Amino acid sequence: MESRRFEEKNEPEIVYSHSVKAGKRIYYLDVKKARNEDLYLCITESKKKQAGEDEAPQFEKHKVFLYREDFDHFKEALQDVIGFVEDKLGKMEARPEWNPENAQPNAATAESDAASEEDEPKKKGLFGRFKKA
Repeated sequence: MESRRFEEKNEPEIVYSHSVKAGKRIYYLDVKKARNEDLYLCITESKKKQAGEDEAPQFEKHKVFLYREDFDHFKEALQDVIGFVEDKLGKMEARPEWNPENAQPNAATAESDAASEEDEPKKKGLFGRFKKA
């Protein structure tokens, strides 16, 4: 059934795939084969949308296609912007595995976090996880 669906949509064949779980999002890095047998990268961000209790979960997806002739330029640009952010804010600490059961911190965790943050100014938003190296 699954392969039939792809045949009907004429979806390109996925020859290699890697997924990255990042909080409530999942990023899929799929190497696909074009009609001319060339390979390209398809990066898909998938985020679960809130649905009602009786409704099936829905996913919001965004795709970026990166062709082989652009790999070097993309890699250089990605390394450049990552280096810029790390120079400004320090290297990123590893993200803890997201678990819906642990989404709300308990009082003991909040107290220990507050005690450890007394020496450092509070950082908000996306860049709050960066620490100066």
